[in-house]
Amino acid sequence: MSVKIKRIYSAVEENDGIRILVDRIWPRGISKEQAKLDDWMKEIAPSTELRKFFNHEQDKFAEFKEKYKEELQSNEKRQELEELINIVKEKPTVTLLFAAKDEVHNQAVVLKEIIEDEVK
Repeated sequence: MSVKIKRIYSAVEENDGIRILVDRIWPRGISKEQAKLDDWMKEIAPSTELRKFFNHEQDKFAEFKEKYKEELQSNEKRQELEELINIVKEKPTVTLLFAAKDEVHNQAVVLKEIIEDEVK
């Protein structure tokens, strides 16, 4: 089992495995053909309110992370999270794709951490 994260703007690689977009909004400038997605799990993305609160400001990341983890325990997001965890358990490699420029402070980083904790 391997969970990777990468920007959707990065080149598609054979070792990406299953490619899942975890953003609520479709990334600008990428066609569906270019994305080569296996799934788009927009419901697992942070709520619009949380996304606007965070606004990709690094100093808010710790609070964003805690609030996002709380959101992921809500009914509809928990179901999506369980689905994603099941995909990770079944497939050798899953790549979570995101559009944010910051590769360290985004929801895919949080999702990867949660999945790895739950799949151990």
